[in-house]
Amino acid sequence: MRLSNDGIKSPEWQEKGYKTISYDREALVKKTHDAPIWVHFGAGNIFRGFPARLLEELVEQGLSDKGVIVGEGFDYQIISDIYNKYDNLTLLVTLKANGSIDKRIVGSVTEAYPCAYEPKEDWNRFKEIFASPSLQMISFTITEKGYALKNPAGEFLPGYVADFAAGPGNGSMFLSRLTELLLHRYESGKLPIAVVSMDNCSHNGEKIEAAVTTIAAEWVKNGKAPQGFVDYLRSDAVSFPWSMIDKITPRPDAGVAEMLKKDGYEDTDVLVTDKHTYIASFVNAEECEYLVIEDDFPNGRPALEKAGVYFTDRETVNKVEKMKVCTCLNPLHTALAVFGCLLSYTLIADEMKDEDLVKLVKTIGYKEGLPVVVDPGIINPKHFIDEVVEKRIPNPFMPDTPQRIATDTSQKLPIRFGETIKAYMASKDLDIKNLKCIPLVFAAWLRYVMGIDDKGNTFEPSSDPLLSYAQEKLKGVKLGDESADIGDILSNEKIFGVDLVAIGMSDLVMDYFLQMIKAPGAVREVLHRTVNC
Repeated sequence: MRLSNDGIKSPEWQEKGYKTISYDREALVKKTHDAPIWVHFGAGNIFRGFPARLLEELVEQGLSDKGVIVGEGFDYQIISDIYNKYDNLTLLVTLKANGSIDKRIVGSVTEAYPCAYEPKEDWNRFKEIFASPSLQMISFTITEKGYALKNPAGEFLPGYVADFAAGPGNGSMFLSRLTELLLHRYESGKLPIAVVSMDNCSHNGEKIEAAVTTIAAEWVKNGKAPQGFVDYLRSDAVSFPWSMIDKITPRPDAGVAEMLKKDGYEDTDVLVTDKHTYIASFVNAEECEYLVIEDDFPNGRPALEKAGVYFTDRETVNKVEKMKVCTCLNPLHTALAVFGCLLSYTLIADEMKDEDLVKLVKTIGYKEGLPVVVDPGIINPKHFIDEVVEKRIPNPFMPDTPQRIATDTSQKLPIRFGETIKAYMASKDLDIKNLKCIPLVFAAWLRYVMGIDDKGNTFEPSSDPLLSYAQEKLKGVKLGDESADIGDILSNEKIFGVDLVAIGMSDLVMDYFLQMIKAPGAVREVLHRTVNC
């Protein structure tokens, strides 16, 4: 059982319960080559396990006779060592909360190239694709930082400064080369196109639009491109739809590899590229998934709604994002991350076997969050939380850790909890004094910053831009203290989203914190008492 055009013809795949390709893939490859409709940049696991599979479903149902072409602008080794090596095929392993797995071959990717000037024939192929009137959309999963043109100080990154001066044909940065391809589409007849970010970040369409138009404007300023190009990007011919994507696709798991080996599958090696990407011929992913996209496609689009994608307006996309980030998923994850580190858990799924932690996330989600949730109308918030609590977080196959999710917690608290507090304050019917578990998470984070778990052992808190600031505020605090001076940190709106002192919540947070530092075991005691009162 090998993953290749010839290997997948073996009857052993179906005998072992794998879903195989039922369509004429050679015909799909040819039709896509001759009249491409979709190019995706970002060749990693989330794309292979989600958007590529969505298109696979359309092809299988006869709803599309075109596949997707892949470009990679950062880690070219993914293309050479994964896509090319396995004839652009992927083995998708879906890990279900009940312990079962689904295994299927995905063949919707028909071509894959590095988005670079060399090899020259690959770059020329991209130019050919972007000049094609049939091209409907280009999409991205390049992570939020992939859209950044500037450093934290607000200065353009050196690579972009050089690219602005050099102009098209000399791009050292991926987004410069992408903008060059859009310039080629403009020069080929001002052809319409949708530029769709599918990255997991708020207002993602706005981010790619700002990046591309900024590069184009700098080229115009330096005499490297015509003003008409910027006008084209800002016209109705080019759209930058917003989207919300939600599906966990962790790095290839050794346990999954072992299951595949037992079936007789041979290509289970996990590759760690020179740029530290973990990738394999297979992708393991959770069962639950959501993709909501603003329906703004000036040249048409694949019928992805037939595979479960929600197409809607921009306002609704934004509401779905807020529902997930502020109430139904992200706050629950952050609460489990902080308490998981303090209580020495190493897997998020294991935390959902802890009655106190289950009560904590249910209280935050159902009792404290739902009264002020942003309801997008197309997805029921309560049902979303049900799925998170009953299927997603407890999934034993998901090798996610509280330590990973605790990364950058100071940047997450204001959105994931502060927005709920603000909504309570704006309501005539709700009182922030009724919030018990959100203040408990704030106190637990302060306790976490100390780097001492509930057994009294030291641990290294996850990376966080405000970790050193917070640790400085708490540097004199020790277990066993009956009082503690933590300065003015509770007034820091950048961390909590609100001034906890000004709104009258600081006393409760401080009371929780003082109880948690009394002695080893105090974190568990306070948690248990609070969620059971």
